[in-house]
This record gives sequence, C-alpha cells and structure tokens, in this order.
Amino acid sequence: MAVHHGKNGKVKLTTNVVAEVTKFSISQTVGDSDTTAMGDTDQTHLVGIPGWTGKIEGNYDPADTTGQNALTIGASVTVGLYTDGDGSGKKYFSGTASVVAINREAAFTERVTFAIDVKGNGALTSSTVA
Repeated sequence: MAVHHGKNGKVKLTTNVVAEVTKFSISQTVGDSDTTAMGDTDQTHLVGIPGWTGKIEGNYDPADTTGQNALTIGASVTVGLYTDGDGSGKKYFSGTASVVAINREAAFTERVTFAIDVKGNGALTSSTVA
C-alpha cells in the first residue's frame, strides 16, 4: 500500500510552483436526474455530466508573481495538483480551471493567509510525471 504525506504536495500553474501552499483539495462531482415515477418501488436516476472544483490555501506571499499573483479572479489557468511531489513516476491531477473566488485573511495574532477556489473548465486528468 502506497500512502502519501501532505508535506510533499505541490501546486503548479503550468510549470510555475505556487509558493507557500499549505493545503489543496479537489472535488469531482457528477449531476444526476431522477427518473423515479409514481408506483416505482426503488429510486432510479440518469447520470449527467461530470465536473470538478478545487481549493488552494496557504501563507500569503505578495512576491509570488508567477504563482499566487497569477491566480486572479476570472483567470483561466492550467493547474497541476501533486499529492506526492513532482519527481519522475509520481502521479498528479491536472486541468484547466477558472479562478472563481479569492480570499485573503489577516488577524493581528496570525499570519496572513490566502484561499483560492477554482472551477474546472473541461476534464480533470490523472497523469504520471515523466
């Protein structure tokens, strides 16, 4: 059984690493349409079209011009999400996504953080680093 530790994770925009990422998540979903009719004894449905969303979180770094600052609201980006680093033979997820939400948070007792939500624009693929 191969298990990954989050400390090796990376997020890239094309080939540029996004600095100071502390967490990312991916959610794949598919719509469904209920086809159950009166008198049926079990529910039935049709599967629709799949989609995906993601969230990237971390420590805010205003100097990260090719990573964090490239994730502007409405931007279309090619994102790579690496759960176990980007070395040869490692698996990762990638796809084109739109930046749909940006949050930056500052508290006087804490570090400044960012959270960016993306919405897939096309398929999310799973690949292996060459």
